[in-house]
Amino acid sequence: LDELEKEIFDKISSKEINGLKTLLTQVKGSVNFTNENGMSPLQHACYMGNKDIVQILVDQGADVNFSNQQGSEYTPLHFAALSGSVDTILILLLAGANPNAVNSVSRTPSQMAAFVGNHHCVSTINSFVPKSEIEYYTKVQGQQDEPYLPAFLLDSFHKFLIRVSLHPVRIALSLNKTTNLLANLKKCKKVLELMTKREMGKTNNINEIFAFKFHYLAYIFGKLLECEEDHPKDFIKLFVKRVLKPNKSGQLDYLDYLIKEASGEFAFRECTIFRQLISQLTSQDGLPAIEVLKNAINGQRGFADEIKWCAACGEEGAANTCSKCVQTHYCDQECQKLHWFVHKKECSTPSKDTSNPVP
Repeated sequence: LDELEKEIFDKISSKEINGLKTLLTQVKGSVNFTNENGMSPLQHACYMGNKDIVQILVDQGADVNFSNQQGSEYTPLHFAALSGSVDTILILLLAGANPNAVNSVSRTPSQMAAFVGNHHCVSTINSFVPKSEIEYYTKVQGQQDEPYLPAFLLDSFHKFLIRVSLHPVRIALSLNKTTNLLANLKKCKKVLELMTKREMGKTNNINEIFAFKFHYLAYIFGKLLECEEDHPKDFIKLFVKRVLKPNKSGQLDYLDYLIKEASGEFAFRECTIFRQLISQLTSQDGLPAIEVLKNAINGQRGFADEIKWCAACGEEGAANTCSKCVQTHYCDQECQKLHWFVHKKECSTPSKDTSNPVP
C-alpha cells in the first residue's frame, strides 16, 4: 500500500466520511486495492457495517463481488452479513452483489449471517428480488395494450418486496405508507400471481421460497381488497384489528386462518415448502402459524426468547415498550395505538425495566 491507500483505510476505520471523500478524489486507478489482510476498502467498510461509507465506495466503482486474496474468499456481502447491517446488505445487493457466492469453507453470505445469529440479515438476503424481475411486468407483452404494472410503480413495488415482513399487520402498515401501491393493489396482486407462476415455470434453479412468498403476499393483498370493498375509507385499520383480535384464550385465530388458508391455496403441491408448511400447520403440538411461516421462508433460528418482538406487527428488535407496564414491546406509537384495544385489558403494574417506553 502507498500512503494514500493507507490513509483511505484509516479514514474508513475512524469513520471520517468527509476525509474519505477527499482522499478518494485523489485515487487515479481502481479502489479495489488491498491491505495486509487482503481486504479491499469496500470489504473493510462492510465488515464495519458502515452503510454510508459502503455507499460512497460503491458509487466510486468498488467491486461488490471482490473476494480477498488471502484464501478465505469472503466477498463484501459476506462481511456485511457478519456485521449485521441490513442497510449495507441492501446497498450491495442493489449494486449487483452475488448472494450465492461461497467462501473457502463453501458458505454463502446468508449462511454466515445465520452462523453468527444475524437472522434479519438472513431474511434480507434470501428475500432479495432483483429489480429486473419486476421490470419485466412494466413492459407490454405480446398482445397487451398496457403492461401489468405501470412503470411509475416499479421502484416502490421493488422496495416493498425486498423489505417486507411476513406478518400480515406489517404488510398492511407498509402498504399504508406507500399510497401509490395502496391505490393499485389489484395490479400489484396480479403481478405477484404472475411472478409465482413464472418462478415455478422455470426449467431449472426454481426458487420455491420465492414462489411461495409471492403467492402469500398476493393472498394478503386479496384479503385487503376484500376489506376495502366493505370499508373503503379505513380498510387497513379494519384488517389490522381483525388480525390482532384474540379469542377467549388469547389466541389470534384470524392470523392462523390467514396463514393456513394461504398455504392451502398454493397450487404447486409437489413443492417441498408446501409439504413442509402443511405438515407443520396441521400438527396438534406445533408452533403458532406465523412462526411456522417465518421458519419456512427465513429458516429456523435459535434463542428466539431473547428477541424483542413488536406485539402488533411482529417485527423483531422492537425497542420501545408500553409506558404503563413497560413490558409489552412495540416498534413505535402507531403499533402501540393499533394494539391498545387488546393490550388495555391486560396492561399490568409497571415493572422496574423502564427502557425506551412509548409515550
